[in-house]
Amino acid sequence: MKILYHHRIAARDGMDVHKSELIKAFRALGHEVVEVGPSAQQKAKFGDNGGLVDLVRRLLPGFASELLEILYDHHAYRRLKAAYLREKPDILYERHNLFLSAGKRLKETCGVPFYLEVNAPLAEEREKSGGLSLKRFAHNQEGAVWRAADRIFPVTRVLARYLTAKGVEESRIEVIPNAVDPEVFHAEIDGGPVRKQYGLEDAVVLGFTGFIRDWHGLDQVIDALPDLAKEKNVHFLVVGDGPARAALEAQAAERGVAGRVHFTGIISRQDIPGYIAAFDIALQPAVTPYASPLKLFESLAMGKMVLAPDEENIREVIEDGVNGVLFGEQPGHTNDALRKTICQAIDRNYSVRPVELIRTWHDNAKQVAATKER
Repeated sequence: MKILYHHRIAARDGMDVHKSELIKAFRALGHEVVEVGPSAQQKAKFGDNGGLVDLVRRLLPGFASELLEILYDHHAYRRLKAAYLREKPDILYERHNLFLSAGKRLKETCGVPFYLEVNAPLAEEREKSGGLSLKRFAHNQEGAVWRAADRIFPVTRVLARYLTAKGVEESRIEVIPNAVDPEVFHAEIDGGPVRKQYGLEDAVVLGFTGFIRDWHGLDQVIDALPDLAKEKNVHFLVVGDGPARAALEAQAAERGVAGRVHFTGIISRQDIPGYIAAFDIALQPAVTPYASPLKLFESLAMGKMVLAPDEENIREVIEDGVNGVLFGEQPGHTNDALRKTICQAIDRNYSVRPVELIRTWHDNAKQVAATKER
């Protein structure tokens, strides 16, 4: 099968990873993939948030930057149509982004089967963050693109309900969560070198990977550290960088735990497994209600105890007390539940059942390809 893969990489954790891993899996299964999209972000490092779109949003007022995104959509359509006419693919697979309707237009003009991957309700997400000016247009266009897809792949069952609420037929929806490459992320990787680098050989290491934003709840972990450190040599290793880092560093200094909080900065993607291997407990302190966090799958594949909020989308991946531990209150209200759960995890000596079967990118590629036969 020949797949025309269309995207506009956005400033979101894991997006480039998801794209590149899925394309690699398609090709490993014998499918031909023709990628169409911007090239400026092809070599982003983990924890980075760069890219032309993000730069435009920072430099221009919201209304002006959104108009440029809409203009880019017209450019994207011309490129996509040229690729379609040249390659004659069997399907178009598009990664959904706000103000991107090129795939929908190609289906309408050329009749190509239109497959759409959806990772978030982006109009709602950007509106809640205060970063959306053309609200009605964005919501209407997003819903129209969703409804136009022949097959639509949300990453959680929670997100699937957003689609049906916008009028997408359930028969077109197939949930495909995030995944992992088990040859890259596995329990045999030695975390000793990273522990030695940060002086953590005898420490209990709490770990987080990702782009550091305010809503990730890392401030709650830092708030809990003084109490945790009274009984155990607990440290917090933050793998990545982001706009919330400076505030977190100041908070750690104010709370007297600056020596227990370690920020790696931006690191190469291929080095991530060695850092996760250094964790005793992998933390997901906060999560959006529809996400399928990539870091959950990677930590599980490496045999790490995962602590995450007791939210419906997380329960699609984590079974409390079996392959992870869930805490009942979201950080931002109180850190007491998170602190108590960390203490319980330490007392249990990070004992969870090893994950024998983990979702792989090959599984995802097979599932997408199988829908073509139905």
